[in-house]
Amino acid sequence: MSKYQEAFNLSLSDPEKFWGNAADQVKWIKKYDKVVHCDEPPFYRWFKGGKINTCYNALDRHVDEGNGDRTALIFDSAMTNTKKKYSYKELRDKTAKLAGGLLRQGVKKGDRVIIYMPMIPEAIQAMMACARIGAVHSVVFGGFASNELASRIDDSGAKVILSASCGLEPGRTVDYKPLLEGAIKLAKHKVEKVVVYQRDVQTIELSDGFVDWNEFIEGAPEAECVECDANDPAYILYTSGTTGVPKGILRDIGGHIVALKWTMQNVYDINPGDVWWSASDIGWIVGHSYIVYGPLFHGCTTVVFEGKPVGTPDPGAFWRIISEYKVKTLFTAPTAFRAIKKEDPNGEYFKKYDLSHFEALYLAGERADPDTIHWAEKLLQKPVIDHWWQTETSWSITGNFKGLGLFKTKYGSAGKPAPGYDVKVLKEDGSEAKRGEMGDICVKLPLPPSTFPTLWNADQRYKENYMSTYPGYYQTYDAGHIDEDGYVWIMSRTDDIINVAGHRLSTGSMEEVLSEHPDVAECAVVGIADKLKGQMPIGMVVLKAGVSKSEEDIQKECVKMIREKIGPVAAFKTAIVIKRLPKTRSGKVLRGTMRKIADKEDYKMPATIDDPAILTEITDSLKSAGII
Repeated sequence: MSKYQEAFNLSLSDPEKFWGNAADQVKWIKKYDKVVHCDEPPFYRWFKGGKINTCYNALDRHVDEGNGDRTALIFDSAMTNTKKKYSYKELRDKTAKLAGGLLRQGVKKGDRVIIYMPMIPEAIQAMMACARIGAVHSVVFGGFASNELASRIDDSGAKVILSASCGLEPGRTVDYKPLLEGAIKLAKHKVEKVVVYQRDVQTIELSDGFVDWNEFIEGAPEAECVECDANDPAYILYTSGTTGVPKGILRDIGGHIVALKWTMQNVYDINPGDVWWSASDIGWIVGHSYIVYGPLFHGCTTVVFEGKPVGTPDPGAFWRIISEYKVKTLFTAPTAFRAIKKEDPNGEYFKKYDLSHFEALYLAGERADPDTIHWAEKLLQKPVIDHWWQTETSWSITGNFKGLGLFKTKYGSAGKPAPGYDVKVLKEDGSEAKRGEMGDICVKLPLPPSTFPTLWNADQRYKENYMSTYPGYYQTYDAGHIDEDGYVWIMSRTDDIINVAGHRLSTGSMEEVLSEHPDVAECAVVGIADKLKGQMPIGMVVLKAGVSKSEEDIQKECVKMIREKIGPVAAFKTAIVIKRLPKTRSGKVLRGTMRKIADKEDYKMPATIDDPAILTEITDSLKSAGII
């Protein structure tokens, strides 16, 4: 029996023993009473009764164990040509100082702090400073639109915002001040203070309620790590692209530390002292788990890169980073490699660098197409591994686990279930699908440690949204099948979430914005296949009668509205005016059929369609717009 199979079997047959062994690898202030409490399903509590601190396990532990001089963080900004290294001791000291500033501001254990920052070391310090004093951080992707930030301020009830003067994108500077001021104005809940880290490239004038980062920490005592309960919240991460009340994914402290530390060795084959790079953003779950927490829990060196796979300055940016810092393993989204492949299909930039120490590439965030995997394999001559996970889980549900011994790759599959995940494919009636049969992919409860124990202030919503369709199971909202060898195949989403470059976005939220246009009667947004980003949203709008404005102007206004209200992350560039939407006789818009037409896929005429002629109209409109 393989090492993977042994670990997987034990994790399901005896989770107490399996996760108890993993828990022995972290530092507890007081050991837990029991590994997992299952007395109130679907609410499960891991390591109840345990006392622990996230920051201690990420920073202080390594200093106390004599590894304070080890490099914890490498910062490389292709935007400012800045390079800097921080030892574990340096990072701990800076974190303790910022935590002292928060304490002096009156932030205490359980209070919420929003972090709205670019990819700079201070953002990681901000997360760790919150963890040090038991405050609950909520990182919001820097540059998110004001209304999105406002909804997160209101839902979290944040006391303080930690921010910066600007973010940097190729060719432009994103000024955070108007976005922050707009959010503060829109939010019903009022934050006490906005702390701004002034970047050299752009400083801002500080208005009322804003304070300079250095002034905020000047003279503050270095805060000690506070004792936290294992089931206290570590952070809230709001699912992106929502409007109205966002879903605050909650992470608890104990399970988070145990599981993420376990994954570094067992999933990724990373040892303390190895250089690890997750090319993501701290605003997303991958950034939380594998830029910040996982590698630091394990005593690794983590790379923080401010730049893009192409254009900063060229398609060799990733190869430079791997070569210069002797990165052992890279974790990124397939989108990044599709971008590199598009600009440098023959790997000319790759040939300029020494990658002899590089061992593996992990991909996640959206389905990795076999073509991109084959291309990367041919170039790197190293394992290229697709794995599937979600914001809700914080680490991989399925994959191929280098630390447990790699098994054969099946291109198009997301691998086998990770230890701790009892993955099933269920049919609508709740029965288990046969091997190879499509259905809803679900995970039998309890979910393993570090998965979300609930939603922030929304237990009922947690139950209704995720745990009610199939009692005793977590519904992933992905559809697919499990083959005869136990490999999981993720085929599509079961709701209206599309995946743009690894970012999950709601088409429904975009439709809400488009519907606000005064000339739009109704609309639909669908995600169409895109070679670079996986999916791209296109909006199809039906105009009100008697509209005199040109279609071109309306289309431009629609694009602008999405950009302003949801943000550039939506990658919304195309709105098309159509005569009418295809619907069933009951009034349901046939979005799936519209997507298939746009993707030039075969489709069956829906039996319930109101007027089949509409599909021809849609086809003609897409042709005119150059989509097909």
